[in-house]
Amino acid sequence: MASETEGTGRASALPRSAVILLTLAGGTVAAFGLAAVRDVFTPAFLALVLTLCVHPLSQWLHGHGVPRGLATGTGIVTVFALLAGFAAVLVAALGRFSALLPQYAGQLEEAGASLADALTAAGFGPEQVQAAGESLTPERLLGFIGGLLGNVTGLVGALVIILTLLILMAVDGSRIPALLEHLGGHRPVLVTALKDYACSVRRYMVATTVLGLLQGLFNWLVLLILQIPGALLWGLLSFICSFIPNIGYFIAIIPPLFFGYLTGGWPTVVAVVIIFGGVNAVIQSIVQPRYVGNAVNLSESVTFISVLFWAVVLGPVGAVLAIPLTLLVRTILLDSNPSLSWWR
Repeated sequence: MASETEGTGRASALPRSAVILLTLAGGTVAAFGLAAVRDVFTPAFLALVLTLCVHPLSQWLHGHGVPRGLATGTGIVTVFALLAGFAAVLVAALGRFSALLPQYAGQLEEAGASLADALTAAGFGPEQVQAAGESLTPERLLGFIGGLLGNVTGLVGALVIILTLLILMAVDGSRIPALLEHLGGHRPVLVTALKDYACSVRRYMVATTVLGLLQGLFNWLVLLILQIPGALLWGLLSFICSFIPNIGYFIAIIPPLFFGYLTGGWPTVVAVVIIFGGVNAVIQSIVQPRYVGNAVNLSESVTFISVLFWAVVLGPVGAVLAIPLTLLVRTILLDSNPSLSWWR
């Protein structure tokens, strides 16, 4: 009877190819669904990550005699102040970029003419040459920056959502230990996976923050020595971009390269690429992925692919949250299921 039942089970099982296709189809539907609600999901998940990071601080304050409500409120205010500071630095960097552009109108005109001559020599048509030359005018660049600032103003609404969720999640967090203790008797593997996820997210944030601070300080000193306008602001911007693994420095190097060319010409550009770009490339492409990968048990390839994938699904913020999102997927699909642990 047992062998007959096993044979029936095998006969009714789906072929491996069908399982793979159904899995890919389900993942595709989930990705499109998240992309459709990114304006809600992204700030909600960011609030979750920040809540996980601030929870030890609240617990430490409460353990040292601070009332639970005050300890929770202190953690919320601290995290929200840091988040608002990051948003302010981003807006200030774009604003500083816009303020400096008109001062270099002559250099921009010369750069546009040089670009047009180079394109003409390379065999491009007159329309392409004219479009490329006109793109390096203060008006065009200011219009581009204005569009970015217009999108950044949407951060205000996101910050309101995050602040509200931080308060609500902090209140709910007081009941999580009891919930996990009750759930541990029924699903111990799931509880262990959730606890490991919280620890991994904290390790990732700490590792990235420490490396980002060192990177930002180094960049500020380098740009200060090279006399690049707005050196302190670009150093802060590089700190924020350090939360985007592998490709963050490509974003952070754009303003120093641009104003380095306008102030010192190609020698300054070469210096920025060699010193600023070279060191940051090593840190973000080799040191940070390896250090962060060891902290959260993700390989360098998976880290890089996750940044690209979540950026496509959720936009620029998805690149920042790529590692916590990938860890969450691994927790739900693999870590909570002992039979699939070998996939790790």
